[in-house]
Amino acid sequence: MTELQTNPLLDKLPKHLRQFIKPQNYDDYTPINQAVWRYVMRKNVDYLSKVAHDSYLEGLKKTGISIENIPSMYGMNRILQEIGWAAVAVDGFIPPNAFMEFQAYNVLVIASDIRQLENIEYTPAPDIIHEGAGHAPIIANPEYAEYLRRFGEIGCKAISSAHDYEIYEAIRELSILEEADGTPESELKRIRQKVDDLQNTVTEPSEMALIRNLHWWTVEYGLIGTIENPKIYGAGLLSSIGESEWCMKPEVKKIPYTIDAAYQAFDITKPQPQLFVTPDFAHLNLILEEFANTMAVRKGGLSGIQKLINSKAIGTIELSTGIQISGVFTNVIEYQGKPVYIQVTGPTALSNRDKELVGHGTNYHAHGFGSPIGKLKGINLAIEDMSPRDLRAYDIYEGETVTLEFEGDIKVTGEIITGSRNLKGEIILISFKNCTVTHNQTILFQPEWGIYDMAVGKKVVSAFSGPADCTSFDNISHVPTTKTIKQEKTMEREQLESFYANVRKFREENDVVDLDLILDELNENHKTDWLLTLEIAEVAKFKGLENTENRAKKILLEKIEKGSKNAHLIQFGLNLIYQA
Repeated sequence: MTELQTNPLLDKLPKHLRQFIKPQNYDDYTPINQAVWRYVMRKNVDYLSKVAHDSYLEGLKKTGISIENIPSMYGMNRILQEIGWAAVAVDGFIPPNAFMEFQAYNVLVIASDIRQLENIEYTPAPDIIHEGAGHAPIIANPEYAEYLRRFGEIGCKAISSAHDYEIYEAIRELSILEEADGTPESELKRIRQKVDDLQNTVTEPSEMALIRNLHWWTVEYGLIGTIENPKIYGAGLLSSIGESEWCMKPEVKKIPYTIDAAYQAFDITKPQPQLFVTPDFAHLNLILEEFANTMAVRKGGLSGIQKLINSKAIGTIELSTGIQISGVFTNVIEYQGKPVYIQVTGPTALSNRDKELVGHGTNYHAHGFGSPIGKLKGINLAIEDMSPRDLRAYDIYEGETVTLEFEGDIKVTGEIITGSRNLKGEIILISFKNCTVTHNQTILFQPEWGIYDMAVGKKVVSAFSGPADCTSFDNISHVPTTKTIKQEKTMEREQLESFYANVRKFREENDVVDLDLILDELNENHKTDWLLTLEIAEVAKFKGLENTENRAKKILLEKIEKGSKNAHLIQFGLNLIYQA
């Protein structure tokens, strides 16, 4: 088992992100896995050197990613540290908010499994080819790396919807079943239909759905340069030997990258019919900031609270005094288009400047929290703007029994116990005993329920996903319900693995191997395998074994002539061997 703790950035990760990290068991990679990596990387480096952004090949060197071997997380972390990044292994797709938050910490998330030979061109499942050979090299470009970090910082605040979580779980299950060996066709049909149905359901797109579109059309499937001569920088294209060629064809429409990309949906199971081209990496940040200005994290207000209610997940609002309320929002009372009362159900935490207020964690506010927002009726001065003399004049003073009537017919009556202030001296919280809170005739809080804590703020300045203080809640992320499925080991498979291992040792260590015997076995018992025959042709040519080389080459050409579904992959492999 390879240890991951080789980069100081990993020590800074909060507990709720650490729950997604798993060890990379390097010994689990089979000789076939290594051959798949090697084939894809040889093909990529050969082809992408012509069509990828200059940062790609340079980044491969900087990040220490080898063509010959699947990268170890230990080695990647050691090298990524030099460019201010780290990497962690995870189990397939993780929730979008968590994925983004890792990026905000300058940590690259790597699904450490690798695609099967049968899916060598493309897999909907994230794997180490996609993450390690796709994302990591471009991160070596400092301008792009800052975009990725900033995207994570903004993206993890995007508010999701309950529908987003359904789609996430369905796509995760689809990616697992597509990649698993021997999944019944009926199961694949079921989950494909489920994904189609969810993707085709007409709903108001959430912030997370929109920002995921931006992520897809840049980080995953982005092109850079001019419409006439674009280069590839998106990891999905860099890691797919099929789509990296397809995307350059004239059939794939090339569109200038603007904020409109946020409203262009994508289908993870199909090649993309259009792609967006950014003139340079700096332009990516301009569009990201333009989109961020539309988000509740910057706009707040009634719409921000409503987005949190629709998410049915933990979120935070921040009031104009800086007090932050975190929990599951369930109701808002509005008046003239503004929120005048908010309700959180279940455990709630109060914070200021992203730090939980002492004594106001989820244990204390275990059953929920409600508070008026806005100004007092008939008074032009908000509580937060009142001087000590003003507060005294309105009986907002410790030990006084007071009735505060807010706009929107919210009334708070009780005896003031104490108040809390922020660093500017503004009151952010007032605590009452013997308190009754009403909205018209509806009772919102009554004395028997104990102390009433009222947040102070004339408006909601921000609303975002997750808690203000990440230590306030346990396991706050949406943890997947499915696990990736490991390929079963059959006797036939183990025999084939041993052949791959022997050919690899012959190439790398000059171990004596009867390549012709292996060709006999492949022809007899493993007729669908083509990659090992290709490796035998290559190593035989390199070692000067002309008869074996010609025999392997003949077998491969016959597969091409018979119309093998892998004919184009075989042909490209032969081109690599004989291009010199």
